[in-house]
This record gives sequence, C-alpha cells and structure tokens, in this order.
Amino acid sequence: MKVALIQSALVWEDPKLNRDYFEQKINSIEAGTDLIVLPEMFTTGFTMQPEPVAETMQGETVVWMQTLAKANNCAITGSLAIIEEGNYYNRLLFVFPTGEIQYYNKRHLFTLAGEDKSYIGGTHKVIIAYKGWRICPLICYDLRFPVFSRNIENYDLLIYVANWPKTRINAWDTLLKARAIENMSYTIGVNRLGIDNNNLEYIGHSQIVDYLGNSVIEPQKGEGVFIAELDKEALLETRKKLDFLKDKDHFELL
Repeated sequence: MKVALIQSALVWEDPKLNRDYFEQKINSIEAGTDLIVLPEMFTTGFTMQPEPVAETMQGETVVWMQTLAKANNCAITGSLAIIEEGNYYNRLLFVFPTGEIQYYNKRHLFTLAGEDKSYIGGTHKVIIAYKGWRICPLICYDLRFPVFSRNIENYDLLIYVANWPKTRINAWDTLLKARAIENMSYTIGVNRLGIDNNNLEYIGHSQIVDYLGNSVIEPQKGEGVFIAELDKEALLETRKKLDFLKDKDHFELL
C-alpha cells in the first residue's frame, strides 16, 4: 500500500484556509497513492474552543474530504472537531475512495490542556478494513496508552495523527517505535509544524516505523508530502517467523 503523509503548519481556527492548503497538496500527489494522512485537528489546530469551528458530519470539511477522496481515488484520514447531538468530539475520519466514512472518537483526552472539559471522549477502538489491510486509527495522546492500542485484533497498520509539541518530541519518537515493535505493526505518525495561539511550537517528526522498529520514513522536520510503500507480505512473513504476538496477554477493557 502506498501512503502519503502531509506535514505542515496549521492556521489557527480557520478551516477554509487549512482546507485550501491541504487541497493543493493532495492534488499534487501522484496517482496510485492509496492513503493520505493529515494531522490531528487539521482544519483548526488543537483548539479548546470548538463552538465556533466544529462541524457536523454533513459539514463543509466532511464533504470536502469525500470530494477529494473520490477525485483522487484514494482514502484520506485526519481528525477535526465535530459536533453531534450537542456534544463535541475530536473525531478522526477515514474517508474511502467511494466517499464512505468510518470514524474514531479520541479516547484519551489531553487533560493537561483541558481537552476533557471541551470534548467527549470515545469509548470504542475501531479497526478499518481497506485494500486487504486492517488499520487501527488513533489520535495524539492515545500514543501514551499501550493497553488500548494492544494488537488483539491482528491489525497491520497503526495510525497516529497529532498536534504533539516540540518540548515532548523525544517521547513521540520513542513511543511510535515502541508501539510498532510491541504490536508487530507498521506505525504511521503525522504531526504538525508551526506555533499555535497557545504559543506552543511544533516541529513535525512525521514518520513511518515498520513492525521491527526500523524507520521506513525518518522523522521529518520540514513542510512536505512524504510517500512510502508498505509491504504487507513482508510483515506477515516476519510475524510468521517470529510470532511474538501469540504470547501476548489476554485482557478486557472495562
């Protein structure tokens, strides 16, 4: 599967300007790409004031993602602020080339920034079937909680979309490798650049790690689109040879 990671700065709470930027980047990606990954809250930055910018599941950004996915014959994923029945969610949308949508609501809300006061946390892990791959999508702070991401579903690819600041970037790099190794899964991390309205600086480090912890795409520092081919046969062959997952602990989340 050919994947493209888009790393960029985000314009604070301005969905249109962010959509315009990402549309230009998406339309520049070569044909034959299967999946495009955008950062967390890619239309607004990591805002704790969702009221003026949150959208419905029939809103402009959702329709925009569907239109671009169909036009480019690829899946597109990233998170944004969604309002549903009066509640706000930090919701990752996975939009298929057909326009069909599956979504995941961020489970681990970042209490240090008050995310738990502005948004409702998700309760369910989601596994997405796409082009013969089983994909587990997660969001930013979820990266610190290995129990929830544990590979009990035999997924092939973990995706983390993030607004992860420079001050803790070593944790980002380290934990992406840890999640890849312990779950024997390809792991994608897409982070943003720039300085937000809370004066937090972001330096990217979007990357792909393979199932043994090797870099497929090294942590990136600048703006750009970064493309790689993921090899499922190699993943399955390594799992068959080493078979570490057969010895995993069995548990149930309450």
